Amino acid sequence: MGKNENPLLKEFNTPFNAVPFDQIHTEDYLPAFIEIIKKEEEEIDRITSNPEPASFNNTIVALEKAGKLLSRAANIFFNLCSAETGQAMQDVAQQISPLLVEHSGKITLNKKLFERIHVIYLHKDELNTAEEKMLVRNYYTDFTRNGANLDEEKKKRFIEIKTRLSALSLSFDDHVLADTNNFTLHLTDQNDLSGLPQYVIDAAALEAKKQNKSGWIFTLHIPSYLPFMQFAENRSLREKMYQAYTTKGNRGNENDNKEIVREIVNLRLELAQLMDCRSYAEYVLKERMAETPEKVNQFLQQLHLASHPFANKEFDELTTYASHHGADFKIQRWDWSYYSEKLKEEEFGFNDEMVKPYFELSRIIKGIFSLATKLYGITFKEIHHIPVYHPDVKTFEVTDENGQLLSLLYLDFFPREGKKGGAWMTEFLEQSSIEGAEIRPHISLVTNFTKPTNTSPSLLTFNEVTTFLHEFGHALHGMLSRCTYPSISGTSVYRDFVELPSQFMENFAIQKEWLDQIAIHYQTGEKMPEELIRKIIGSNNFHAGYASERQLCFGITDMAWHSIETPYTGSITDFEEKVSASTELFDTVKGSAMSTAFSHIFAGGYAAGYYGYKWAEVLDADAFSVFKENGIFDQKTATSFRKNILEKGGTEHPMTLYVKFRGQEPSINALLERSGLK
Repeated sequence: MGKNENPLLKEFNTPFNAVPFDQIHTEDYLPAFIEIIKKEEEEIDRITSNPEPASFNNTIVALEKAGKLLSRAANIFFNLCSAETGQAMQDVAQQISPLLVEHSGKITLNKKLFERIHVIYLHKDELNTAEEKMLVRNYYTDFTRNGANLDEEKKKRFIEIKTRLSALSLSFDDHVLADTNNFTLHLTDQNDLSGLPQYVIDAAALEAKKQNKSGWIFTLHIPSYLPFMQFAENRSLREKMYQAYTTKGNRGNENDNKEIVREIVNLRLELAQLMDCRSYAEYVLKERMAETPEKVNQFLQQLHLASHPFANKEFDELTTYASHHGADFKIQRWDWSYYSEKLKEEEFGFNDEMVKPYFELSRIIKGIFSLATKLYGITFKEIHHIPVYHPDVKTFEVTDENGQLLSLLYLDFFPREGKKGGAWMTEFLEQSSIEGAEIRPHISLVTNFTKPTNTSPSLLTFNEVTTFLHEFGHALHGMLSRCTYPSISGTSVYRDFVELPSQFMENFAIQKEWLDQIAIHYQTGEKMPEELIRKIIGSNNFHAGYASERQLCFGITDMAWHSIETPYTGSITDFEEKVSASTELFDTVKGSAMSTAFSHIFAGGYAAGYYGYKWAEVLDADAFSVFKENGIFDQKTATSFRKNILEKGGTEHPMTLYVKFRGQEPSINALLERSGLK
């Protein structure tokens, strides 16, 4: 195929300029990236050779425009590497990633370009808007943090490290996905299904049929794994599933990630020390709300001290409960979800199986869309003339209160072999309006929800409803963006601020006014009984101490890995066991490892940033307290949240934006009160 025929190099002749997934083939990516990189380098040359004095328009705006085509191609390729991948895509990723790192390095280490940016930075206070000042500040900071002030030898090493880290992160993720897909629990004895709800059994039968096998197949994908751990009475099978799930990347096979973890943390340390930082955490946190490792560790310790007494009490109560119900053994990690579900059902009179019929996916979609309409006046219309990358994907046209296009929205709900686990929001096109040319975003929301079976539609657990709300909060942050420059629009904000809009939306899952509207039985059409709604709300803080400690364990481990000040050569499991010991309630399980499958920090963007989930919980609890005071659908409050948070992207410092909405800085009290930890 000639370069002019490559769809990634042309304008997309599609409705809304949507990605023509049906025209793009795996073999198109590498030549497209090579050509696009060449074109952007030519653009950079034009900027640096401009005889005119450096100005905001001829340098900063020109840089924003120069990266447009590469950003589009990278969004498409790497989004599909997460949502619809295979060996061919993974191989291409290993070829493309070093090219991108090298290209990025050529830009950030370009002396002439940095000199122009530096001149503008020195005069940034003369610019017209806060957004322009922030953009210049970001470029200057980005260049300096990526080695612009290093000597030539250190610049060369900086690029080598970044290139190697990029390849390692890709391999890490590929290994986790492979270990996830390579394990199945194949059952042929119906007695082994004891305790499992019918929807779980039906899904397992469907999986077995798909693999041309009899019986039932359970996998490590969350819609299969989680209910098995909650309901399966066969303890030995729960242990087998747990062992498989928690040894991903630590099985001593070709997918083992232990050496990758060691190499990643040591390379990150070396990179940070090239930049005169003691640790990678110090390097990262200079560009976060939290600012320093000391502040993060103090924050995590404060929550740990509040959570741990509750977690201990919950553990003791569950141990007693289990022993009263026939457990003549010390409960282990593979017992927690099972007995916790039993105790919750006994205390509150419901379980996931009882509420799932009221959470049919198609109705939840409408309910969440309706919530966005009520809060922000936006509407959603399903469309069928947009190309998609998989038949499961649904597309929607999103319009504002005046009928103007806000966004395209892609929804991709169900697990498959080519999709990573978990749930996330991303974008194929960023919002911008450089020089008045309004570009509306193309947002994608990807989950791994329970699939429909032969006997029922997709019915969600309460946790899946909450996950949907969470990711939809990110989507709103992208869709409602009203910024000028793409690099600071939408979710392009500090990592410990980006979770505020998502976790804010989770609050609606326990609001009676909203549940009354969306919880409708898929067979009878009846509303969820008032008593059941009260039970859901009442149980929201069930085992909140344990849940908090679990999240803190992840955050503490992340900070520990990225706070090392000398290279680490020891055992991966010994390290994580030692640093997380204060949060642990169970005995160590031989072979289990958190770090070897911790994709958020070793293959995602959360290195030295996982604490951000808890940090954002403080923000979201504090923010939602305003809605509770004024009414959860209050238009004035919603408009303020939209105008000051959701539309602003990274145009101002996050705390400045938050105070504009809230009138004051956040307090931890709302979170402790909401979680029952006060």
